Amino acid sequence: MDVDWEKIRKDYETSTATAKDLADKYGVKPTTLRSRKNREKWQRSGDAPPSETKQRNVATQHDDDASRRNAEAAIAKLNASGLNDKQKLFCVYYLQRFNATWAYQQAYKANYAVAHANSSRLMANANVQKLLGDLKEQQQGDLFLTSEDILREYAKQAFSSLGDIIKYNVQEEIATDPETGTVLDTSDHPVKFHVTDIYLKPSDDIDWSVVKSIHKGRDGLVVELYDKQKAMRELIDRLPAAKVTDSDEDSLLQAIITRAKQSNLLKGDDD
Repeated sequence: MDVDWEKIRKDYETSTATAKDLADKYGVKPTTLRSRKNREKWQRSGDAPPSETKQRNVATQHDDDASRRNAEAAIAKLNASGLNDKQKLFCVYYLQRFNATWAYQQAYKANYAVAHANSSRLMANANVQKLLGDLKEQQQGDLFLTSEDILREYAKQAFSSLGDIIKYNVQEEIATDPETGTVLDTSDHPVKFHVTDIYLKPSDDIDWSVVKSIHKGRDGLVVELYDKQKAMRELIDRLPAAKVTDSDEDSLLQAIITRAKQSNLLKGDDD
């Protein structure tokens, strides 16, 4: 099928339609359309780029304004989704790591086994799928809709954290001597020191797919996750071109959460 890109470009530059809307209208992939838009620098009327000096001076303000506008648009989509608060939270958390099990744990405060069992059912919910697709449009990315299973695994590895696997507890103790008892400092105060205990979270709360190995070393427990940088590189190589950075995604998601809480939209106490 021949695609009239000039017609699509003109439609984009003279309307308020989103890239996804135009992709659906003209029967092309959203990723292909966005890649072409970014490469050819399509701009809507009145959106000519400012001078280099002015651009440097107002870059931060523009970023803040864009993040706010995107957040407001995302809040509107959350409001119109027909989902309850926890389902909305699940969608927002999912976009942070693209890990349905982890997102379910955060939204529903469930253990890993329950989250693993229920998250797939929630992902099959038509309204959840639509909201995730709409929110991904705000991020100018398509991992949710276009990635293969291998990409999902790389995403889980790239955004995994030792905090998902282990807990630690710091205790203050008083130094003692077998012969003299409590050790005192020069001011006759007990000498104190801190002891850190590191231990695994309950097995049911751990997503073992992100753990490469775990064993007992000379100095205690050794937990090795998959190489985050390698996983990130794999994602970058495989994902479609998009004008988004990690900080952009973080700021957008944070703006969504902040504005949602301000409007009492996401209370997190619905079942």
